[in-house]
Amino acid sequence: MSQDSQSENESTNAPQLVLQKIYIKDLSFESPRAVELFTAPAERPDINLQLNTHTEKLKNDLFEITLELTVTAKEKDSENVYYLVELGQAGLFSLSGFSDKELALTVNTYCPGILFPYAREAVSSMVERGGFPQLLLAPINFDAIYQQHLAKLKRAAENASSQAKH
Repeated sequence: MSQDSQSENESTNAPQLVLQKIYIKDLSFESPRAVELFTAPAERPDINLQLNTHTEKLKNDLFEITLELTVTAKEKDSENVYYLVELGQAGLFSLSGFSDKELALTVNTYCPGILFPYAREAVSSMVERGGFPQLLLAPINFDAIYQQHLAKLKRAAENASSQAKH
């Protein structure tokens, strides 16, 4: 085998991530008390962010990864909702040459990290279009979240194992 064909084989086996498309899969904005809020002074709301990721293998090495965000702004110490934004920010990623562990890490950390700035902008834009002050979501460390998830799974497995012994 020549030097060129050997390096060609190595490069085709190397992990590759190709971003095919970024798009909004789902978007909803609700402000059930808009008139009341806009006609009377309101204090700064409490903001709650819920975040999930969903991964679907479509075909061959193509994955759809969706970052699902729910942002709820409520009156302090109350259940009165100022606004609610639900967003599914998705991307199509071609992922090849990854081991199972590398693939899991990539789809749970790297890909959501690519999608989050787009999701943050979409949420901010919807909140402003709804008549409210700009909302800037803080950056998210997806690596730390994934490591916490793995640690939780490990603890659960250890607890199950120790309970099975008793």
